Amino acid sequence: MNESLLYWAALLAAFQPVFTAPSFVLFRAMAEGWALCPGRRTLTRIYSFADPARGRAHDAYSRFFTDASWLLTDFWKCLGILLVKNCFPQRVIETQLDDTVFHKSGRTITDAGWWRDAVRSTAQKTVHCFGLNLVLLTVAVKPPWGGEPLGLPINLRLHRKGQATLLDLAEEMIREVADWFPDRRFALCADGFYAPLAGVDLPRTSLTSRMRSDAAIYRPAPPRRPHQRGAPRKKGARLPTPAQLAAKETSWKRIKVTIRGKPTVRLVATYDVLWYVVCPTKLVRLVICRDPKGIEKDDFLFTTDLTATPAQVIARYGNRWAIEDTFKNTKQSLGGEHPQLWKRQGPLRAAGFAFALYSLVWLHYLHIHGTKTSWLPLPWYPKKTTPSFADALASLRWDLWHQRIFPHSEKRPLLNTITDTLIHALARAA
Repeated sequence: MNESLLYWAALLAAFQPVFTAPSFVLFRAMAEGWALCPGRRTLTRIYSFADPARGRAHDAYSRFFTDASWLLTDFWKCLGILLVKNCFPQRVIETQLDDTVFHKSGRTITDAGWWRDAVRSTAQKTVHCFGLNLVLLTVAVKPPWGGEPLGLPINLRLHRKGQATLLDLAEEMIREVADWFPDRRFALCADGFYAPLAGVDLPRTSLTSRMRSDAAIYRPAPPRRPHQRGAPRKKGARLPTPAQLAAKETSWKRIKVTIRGKPTVRLVATYDVLWYVVCPTKLVRLVICRDPKGIEKDDFLFTTDLTATPAQVIARYGNRWAIEDTFKNTKQSLGGEHPQLWKRQGPLRAAGFAFALYSLVWLHYLHIHGTKTSWLPLPWYPKKTTPSFADALASLRWDLWHQRIFPHSEKRPLLNTITDTLIHALARAA
């Protein structure tokens, strides 16, 4: 077994404490079968690759998701420890937060419901879809080849109708991850929907998000005068809205920033303000970001980290796009929405499994291929500068197919041209 497969086996072995011995065998087979399966990842198709010898009945793999005695909390904790150990030697862990819908079909899927489809909806028309509403927390890993960071899932929650809100679930996940790493600090980034988290006392966590252009902001409360009667003031004088501040601003500062791995120039203005409705007890740093070419609209970003520079705030928020790539790749390249599980814990566990597999595939690629821009350079693509998730998945498939094919092939060596072409086609199969 080569280094690549040994490392893959070590990644899977880290999850052994989560499962019983029989369930761990199923977990390992399911992870490899899911990675190798081309096309639609229904449970029966994954089963044919996870257990090609039919050593177990196919319903054992269904019960692994619906009824097996393992906990998603323990599962995510093991994955979190792996990610932090391999990717975050520094003290601060950058995280990203967002929600998405896993589309499902069927009348009796546990915890599924009708939700607004953020992809197909517009300002004029709202489109709804049926599925699981998932809140995901990722860590932003800076790859050695540079460019946009990787958003690797570290925790997940299911939003159910009439129960805990998206904000409640987000806070729950953040506190849980903070408990796993009591000596670490976190820099969280989320879109404007999650801005109210700025007013929550999150453990060792700063928040970077977007502020409303018409937000009611104030100066800090003035100091209390000697012998002044009455309750102390909670806020100072009302300031113009962020949009009004931008319209009146005359002393823009020109800075160079890196957004999604690309250097660019922005004009910025910074204010430390009290956004009383959202965060009534502490100041936030408002960063107004303007495109000097006038092509893009002004951005109104804020952070609870008052030591952060404007460039850091803009870069953190720009890197938030990595979680959108995570959603796309998990749904399209890994078929996270495909498994047809309807009952009990099956739908949620299968979704969590797909997101965790996304993290494991990237961990494997980062360790084995390091700074390579592609695991297999292609002569017709000479300007490729960064590997895609499809590259990372194909790299793992290449090694897994080698392991499966050659131990059972005839002793007479096959032509390398034939075998390499075959395995390359298997590794790239969609």
